[in-house]
Amino acid sequence: MRLTFIGGAQTVTGSCTLVETNAKKFLVDCGLPQGHDEKKIGLELPFKGSEIDYVFLTHAHIDHSGRLPLLVKEGFKGKIFATNATCDLCSIMLVDSGHIQEMESEWLSRKNIRAGKEAVEPLYTTEDAKKSLQFFQGYPYNQKIAVTDGIEIEFTDAGHLLGSSSIQIWLTKESEVRHLVFSGDIGNLDQPLIKDPIVMREADYVIMESTYGDRNHTQSRYENQKESTLGRSQKLAQIIAETFERGGNVVIPSFAVGRTQELLYLLRNIISEKMLPHIEYLPVFLDSPLAIEATKIFSQNIEGYFDQEAMALVNKGLNPLMFDSLSTLVTADESRELNFRKESCVIISSSGMCEAGRIKHHLKHNLWRKESTILFCGYQAAGTLGRSIVDGAKKVTIFGEQIEVKASIRQLEGLSGHADQRGLIKWLEGFDLKKPRHVFVVHGDEKISQFFAGYLGSVLNIAAWAPEVGQSFDLLTEKLPIATKEIEFIELSNALKIALEHLEVVLEKFGQIGQRLIKNAKEVLKDYQNPDAKRTADALVRFSEELETIEKKWNSDNS
Repeated sequence: MRLTFIGGAQTVTGSCTLVETNAKKFLVDCGLPQGHDEKKIGLELPFKGSEIDYVFLTHAHIDHSGRLPLLVKEGFKGKIFATNATCDLCSIMLVDSGHIQEMESEWLSRKNIRAGKEAVEPLYTTEDAKKSLQFFQGYPYNQKIAVTDGIEIEFTDAGHLLGSSSIQIWLTKESEVRHLVFSGDIGNLDQPLIKDPIVMREADYVIMESTYGDRNHTQSRYENQKESTLGRSQKLAQIIAETFERGGNVVIPSFAVGRTQELLYLLRNIISEKMLPHIEYLPVFLDSPLAIEATKIFSQNIEGYFDQEAMALVNKGLNPLMFDSLSTLVTADESRELNFRKESCVIISSSGMCEAGRIKHHLKHNLWRKESTILFCGYQAAGTLGRSIVDGAKKVTIFGEQIEVKASIRQLEGLSGHADQRGLIKWLEGFDLKKPRHVFVVHGDEKISQFFAGYLGSVLNIAAWAPEVGQSFDLLTEKLPIATKEIEFIELSNALKIALEHLEVVLEKFGQIGQRLIKNAKEVLKDYQNPDAKRTADALVRFSEELETIEKKWNSDNS
């Protein structure tokens, strides 16, 4: 019983784990690396597709499913096990991914040929993607499936995406049985539309994600789903109101599957609850053919997937994702027409990390406008255009052109699809009937996954390890490595957080003093006979000199 970590190990994308047992080889996920992970892991698979008997797929997101067409292209003829909703979503997402592979290779080929280099072949084509769909088999949640002798699996709702799952796997070799749980992506609590993640209670080994293993979400905590929907709707409404008042557009780079549907749900709520009384008609444009198709699939997969709040709307005969002022744009011409629109609007377009798709055109036409808002509502991986913008880039390059970033850059944190550190710990604490012997921490940046593995030892006293790409472990015979406990680091982190909070308070006070001095000075300038003129001038000079002293000290070589 051997685990080998192919992808998603000390990386956020490219999730893929090889399991070997009883003369069978299977994968849990077969995802596509993105951003910096593509350079670190590479796109090729380190085995032939014909060597793999099965794939167990946690969910449809491309960083978990995106290399399945490549696996089929390289000879895979086994079965791909997934939930029914995941099968439906993959039917559009993988074909779309194949189209992107073709378009990108065509663009690179033209560039290479002009430079006297060879053309580039796509990783796989739309036909490869379509061919992979014939190997999918869909199952409901909470049904134990006998895959073959010695291998049983069960899908459990992970609360991350429509159809997303944690996968329980029972491996039997003679009298030895090992119970594995692959967490997949663990969902955030009280998300729109879908249910909260289900907590499992026993396992021998857990392979779990750590995307936010080093932090907690900054959004407000809500008591229930109703309060969550209200709070998140109000925050989104406020951003729309402020932007429309400036005469700009709200441009939302959004993952076509999952995040887009949650946004539509909140926008429908904003309109139905009249949260924008000064905006009679809220024009919303969904500019993503993939997102449009995904929304149709969401509307068809209701029973067993939607949460209680969404089902209450369905039972009233309402579609939770549709409203009168929503326009769906399919053609490129319809998308281009938005660039000439004078009235403010909300534009939702993919991709969520701004790496491809129509969103890049909308960024090109709105990033330089100080009236507009670019609203991010999902994780931005290192090396992506979205990450550069969120990190405060003053200029970015889009389609070979430098664009100045003047728009308001905002984040709607409450829509993160991943559990934060509290949520991850809560999920793992659920294993109360049988505490895991060992936890493998995956699906996180290098430093985050390493930290979280040590954190688990410190907080829960659970042996954990953050494997590297290519590391392999035998679950029957091998002594597994354990991460160093991070007690000192945690104490230092807490001290740093306190110091940061204090600094923010002090800086705010500095800003208030400066604004007060500026205001007084402007008042004095209106009346040159004002007796406070000299006192105000002296105060301005003293304050400026003190700030200059601090600035010189902290910019010196020794500071």
